Amino acid sequence: MNSSQLFGITTLAYLLASVCYIGLFVFRNKKAGQAGLILALFGILAQTVGLGLRWYESYQAGIGHAPLTNMYESLLFFAWCATIFYVLLEMKFKLPVIGAFVMPIPFITLAYTSLDKSLSKDISPLVPALQSNWLIAHVITCFIGYGAFAVAAGLGIIYLLKQVAHNRKFAADTMIGSLPELRTLDDLIHKTIIFGFMWLSAGIITGAVWANEAWGTYWQWDPKETWSIITWFLYALTLHARFTRGWSGNRIAWLAVIGFVSVFFTYFGVNYLLAGLHSYGSN
Repeated sequence: MNSSQLFGITTLAYLLASVCYIGLFVFRNKKAGQAGLILALFGILAQTVGLGLRWYESYQAGIGHAPLTNMYESLLFFAWCATIFYVLLEMKFKLPVIGAFVMPIPFITLAYTSLDKSLSKDISPLVPALQSNWLIAHVITCFIGYGAFAVAAGLGIIYLLKQVAHNRKFAADTMIGSLPELRTLDDLIHKTIIFGFMWLSAGIITGAVWANEAWGTYWQWDPKETWSIITWFLYALTLHARFTRGWSGNRIAWLAVIGFVSVFFTYFGVNYLLAGLHSYGSN
């Protein structure tokens, strides 16, 4: 079995996990939630082995680099980070219904890698700018942050739905009314954004050090650099408003969703719409 087959198995596992979690949300069936967690854990295991195998395949090909260097590999890694963060969150806070809004994200991500034929799945030699020991540190820190922000966006959507249920006085046994309490969701969004913000900050710092090593300057206002700092400021302002202005609830939920839109454009849109030093990432 090769890495591509394992990623196919992972995609199926995440699809089934999403269906189970949605079943939990719609029918409030606890067994569906338990099945969703088992499938998510199985998917993480399969994807971990797949990433390790792809790394091994790179060494077999005489190239020998971590599977983090192009759009295809980074999408795989993003799905892996988001799923691991979600599973840890569920296991800590015992709120499996969140999976109905989070697990579709890694599934859609992996499904896209299979359906988009323009994505190169080949293991190719690194361009000179990527031949650095900072590669792994920069990519891992950024994508742990991205994974956390994806979960925060899912939590933000849940909060907004729960607020509708609260305002319209939906009964607790209805589909939306059964979502976690607003205070709990608000606290989770806040903690998740803090976690993601710390990792994104580390990602920007390691990227700047890497840029100085590769190009002789820490910052060049490349489109991806520009959008990454825009995203950083967006989350920084969110946390600042929380700490100094006492923002919470609806405002923070919307900012969690808007922040992930910025993350998505920084990570995905820039590579295809704006030419720059990071354009090799779309290959």
